[in-house]
Amino acid sequence: MGASGLGSALAKCINLSNLTLYLNQNEIGSIGASDLCSGLANCINLSNLTLELNYNKIDDLGVSGLGSALANCINLSNLTLQLSFNKIGDKGASDLSSSLAKCINLSNLTLYLNCNQIGDEGALSLGSGLANCINLSDLTLRFYENQIGVKGLSNMVSALAKSINLSNLELQLHGSKIGDEGASGLGSALANFINLSNLTLYLGENQIGDEGASGLGSGLAKCINLSNLILQLSDNQIGAMGASGLGSGLANCIKLSNLTLFLSSNKIGAKGASCLGSALAKCFNLSNLKLILCANKIRAMGVSDLGSALANCINLSNLALNVGQNQFRATGALGLVSGLSNCINLSSLTLYLSNANQMNESQISKVISKCLQSKRLVVFKIKF
Repeated sequence: MGASGLGSALAKCINLSNLTLYLNQNEIGSIGASDLCSGLANCINLSNLTLELNYNKIDDLGVSGLGSALANCINLSNLTLQLSFNKIGDKGASDLSSSLAKCINLSNLTLYLNCNQIGDEGALSLGSGLANCINLSDLTLRFYENQIGVKGLSNMVSALAKSINLSNLELQLHGSKIGDEGASGLGSALANFINLSNLTLYLGENQIGDEGASGLGSGLAKCINLSNLILQLSDNQIGAMGASGLGSGLANCIKLSNLTLFLSSNKIGAKGASCLGSALAKCFNLSNLKLILCANKIRAMGVSDLGSALANCINLSNLALNVGQNQFRATGALGLVSGLSNCINLSSLTLYLSNANQMNESQISKVISKCLQSKRLVVFKIKF
């Protein structure tokens, strides 16, 4: 019986409105997935559905059947669909997105399709199909480890931009080797999301250098309504020019109030840290900042300049800053906190200075004392 039997039983639950099914690693296969969702098609009052089908050997046929069944759930508004580590290709992705477009009340969608066999054609079809979900406002896509090239990624995101009500977007693309061309193309595509207010991008381990970071920044600069941004760019090849270009782009996001920026394990250096800080200082509405710059070969002058620059973020109230595993000692740490002590509205400060390299007790005491000179500081944490 298995999944088929479960589907038959669910078909009788005609008043069901909320359903969560965890069916990972069960070798359900395509027939089982189709039978399961044929049952769900009868749940016409279903509005909230979480369906986890990772590691189940589901191919194009299975996911097409799944999509067809979901299209009948006309009242569905919130859907989480996890289909990672299956055998889904271009046709499956296309059929699934076309079916989801028929869920006219769908407003929140989380879709995991990582580790499948989707190529450029499937990516474009997916973007075009989801753009037809006319009420979609929140979208999370996990899409890494497929067969999508740079052009496919750009085309998919450009197609998604036609979803006029989309305000919250999360794209998980880490380890996809998109490089400079892919990052720049992604930036150009994102520039078309005029109503986007919340954006999360996971782009770590993607061989992105200065050109890609700058191109991404240029695109983000055109997202004029962006207020919350999480940008994961760790473990790339971004240098000083890339950090500067990215920062310059973000400085044009005039409504940006909450920023989390992961840039650990790049090649930013002292000049890059200084330029990035100067750019972020132009984000006048920035109130919450989490900045991860560990392992970037930043020297004393770089962290000192960064602190001085962030002091110009006049509305900054919460700051978490990680500059551990760099190349500065007590002078750099003291310069950093001397600048930060001038952040006039800073109420919460978390500092990671791990491996700030052989500071003695007296030097550590001076750094802490300088931090505590910030008049509005209520919450203070520091790790050496």
